[in-house]
Amino acid sequence: QVQLVESGGGSVQAGGSLRLSCAASGFTSSNYCMGWFRQAPGNEREGVATFASDGSTSYADSVKGRFTISKDNGKNTLYLQMNSLKPEDTAMYYCARRPKWVGDRCSRQGGEYYYWGQGTQVTVSS
Repeated sequence: QVQLVESGGGSVQAGGSLRLSCAASGFTSSNYCMGWFRQAPGNEREGVATFASDGSTSYADSVKGRFTISKDNGKNTLYLQMNSLKPEDTAMYYCARRPKWVGDRCSRQGGEYYYWGQGTQVTVSS
């Protein structure tokens, strides 16, 4: 049974930092795309950052220079280090995963991802 479990959300003041974690279990494919997505009430889901099995990453313009996505393969855990947080970063953050095919690029389109975690709330106050 495949599972993604997020943790690390919370409430911080603007300018603060949080690190989100996503523990993956049950997956057997060594070629994958993983990503962090977020959705605030009344807003569409936004792809924040992606991490490919080859180590390549991508970021939404809104978080470039502030957020860093990484993965600890030994722990099978994906991270999102979020610095210089802004009130507009307030959202439910979700981890997602899908297989990566030959010649495929890991997009930030949530509809392409098969597996999702339950989400972790991030609230940034001004």
